Amino acid sequence: MLLQDFARDINPHQAYRIKKLKRQLETAESYEEWKDIALKIDEESGAQEWKLDNRSPYFDAEIIAYRLSFLKRYRAQKRTRDLMYMLSEGLTYDIANIAHPLLFSVTYVGTKKIIEDYVAEVSEGLAFIASEQCECLTVQEKIAFFKQSQKAFGQPALMFSGGATLGLFHTGVCKALMEQDLMPKVLSGSSSGAIMTAMLGVSKPSAFMEILKGQNFYSEAFRFRKLSDLLKGNGGLADVRYLKKFLMENLGDMTFAEAQQASGLNINIAVAPYDASQDARIMNAYTSPDLLVWSAALASCAVPILFPPVRLTSKRYDGEYTPYMAATHWVDGSVRSDFPQEKMARLYNINYTIASQVNPHIVPFMQDEVSRFRKDMLSWPERIIRRQGKVITKGVMDFARERVGKVPPVRRLLDHGYGVVDQLYYGNVNIVGNHSLRHYSYMLQNPRPYLFKILQREGERATWPKISLIEIHARVGKTIQHCLELLNYQNAPDQQHAEYIAI
Repeated sequence: MLLQDFARDINPHQAYRIKKLKRQLETAESYEEWKDIALKIDEESGAQEWKLDNRSPYFDAEIIAYRLSFLKRYRAQKRTRDLMYMLSEGLTYDIANIAHPLLFSVTYVGTKKIIEDYVAEVSEGLAFIASEQCECLTVQEKIAFFKQSQKAFGQPALMFSGGATLGLFHTGVCKALMEQDLMPKVLSGSSSGAIMTAMLGVSKPSAFMEILKGQNFYSEAFRFRKLSDLLKGNGGLADVRYLKKFLMENLGDMTFAEAQQASGLNINIAVAPYDASQDARIMNAYTSPDLLVWSAALASCAVPILFPPVRLTSKRYDGEYTPYMAATHWVDGSVRSDFPQEKMARLYNINYTIASQVNPHIVPFMQDEVSRFRKDMLSWPERIIRRQGKVITKGVMDFARERVGKVPPVRRLLDHGYGVVDQLYYGNVNIVGNHSLRHYSYMLQNPRPYLFKILQREGERATWPKISLIEIHARVGKTIQHCLELLNYQNAPDQQHAEYIAI
């Protein structure tokens, strides 16, 4: 993918140095080390020169150049009202298509310099309005402007897929994002991703990095049932009691509403009714505030055949445990809603999503950004096969459901299969595990320190190439958040004084 546009300009000596640097990149022990090597590769390959060329079919450089010049002028001349007007009309992370994935596929670090300059100038303009240099606005007016800006810009969400023990990969993704202060406040998870979401969701922010060290994950949560129990015909292949015990010990008896208060995170866990005629749901502090987090995580991990369907449990206002929709049984959320993007977008004003994908039945079929977005004629055969293959598969399943609909177990299996095929498994930013045959042997193992270390490091390494992309997407939103926090802090003494006078 990289260097393809520059190969003809590289001499053998440069090619040797680039190959050597790539080997070093694969053994980097931290993001700082990885970034330093990656920048050297960009320099050697000529990709840094590409950054200085504004020409590209993927974004409108004229719009960005026009807006950049006016934003600089208004800030330098302290024309606050004009600056606010210009900022407000362009508060979106993908204005003029600057977030197109192919703009981030040529270099290891960063993108076109004009895009980086534009995002930096928007942040500088926002910081100026919040600062004491901006004297024509009151603190209250500034707060109102930044609240409106926060709504307009939106916020990101991080989504964790299922994948059994391979879900330990998600801890590496979280670790890499937290170290760069890029962790979103909205999280979703299904199956093993639900455990990752829940672990963070019930914890205080000061404990996040401690959780990612892995001690809480070492457990005998997975154990096959005895043959004699299987012959009785009840339950699945694995004993759900061990998983339930693990979840209750680590997640306590917090409800979603209590978890939101404790962690400051908006966590969402995807579950699906066992009756496949009903839509999948996401459980969170808005849709199910009294539902116990461990109960939702257990349901989301109830992979059909492996675990039996489960009931959900709520905690009443007096602390009493009560059934949640007592007549309904629930199964693994990834069956029909691995990444519940649309539902979260409505609840949390999501502007872009980061997807951490390790599902073993999905990863082998995932495409990188270049393969997904290229439009040349050579890409047509694969695109046609993928699209038509999905349509044909869904058609066959529909036909089969009509013919065997009277046999509930078969109909239910086909319904779940249809849900798996019909989903969208991509986010705006995709962090995907690089699976080999060895990984499939990890799937049903109980987490152990050596396995945790392997999969966490894989998650970190998969995240590092995405950091500069996420930084550019997140910078304006983080600036708005920090400015609003500063202004609210400055306004607090005034509010306290006004309340004192009123008394």
